Amino acid sequence: VLSLKWRPKKFEDVIGQKHISITLTNAIKLDRVAHAFTFSGPRGVGKTTTARILAKVLNCNNSVENNPCGTCINCKEITRGCNLDVQELDGASNRGIDEMRDLREAVKYPPNNGKYRIYIIDEVHMLTREAFNALLKTLEEPPTHVIFIMATTDAHKIPSTILSRTQQFDFKPI
Repeated sequence: VLSLKWRPKKFEDVIGQKHISITLTNAIKLDRVAHAFTFSGPRGVGKTTTARILAKVLNCNNSVENNPCGTCINCKEITRGCNLDVQELDGASNRGIDEMRDLREAVKYPPNNGKYRIYIIDEVHMLTREAFNALLKTLEEPPTHVIFIMATTDAHKIPSTILSRTQQFDFKPI
């Protein structure tokens, strides 16, 4: 697929979101990365791509200037989508309380290869009220080795209790 082939590989390659790239790069450089992020904005502006880049650089063995190297085993596995420490969930398909309970069970285990277990939840606004409540429990008392990155096109549909426990980034139209 062409969009996957030409997907940005580092923060400076993400077009139109320099304010977010700089903020995330500085957080990584200062080792002050939040335990949960909410990426919101219109479709096609780089929310999921930025989430994947962030996941790569946080688990990269040889990061270069706060960007993923792209050559270590973790970077390659995350790019292929087969890294055990980075799980990508679709909120539209996995929107029930059972999926969030499974997630709550899974966060107890430490990472296999990387520094963090990272959960990217795309279209998080599609979760049910009960699922949000189950997720809230984990966001209130997160293990130190877990990071949540939630991407949405409708941030106003996410409960304020969830948003208040995440670092929010608003992606601008390109």
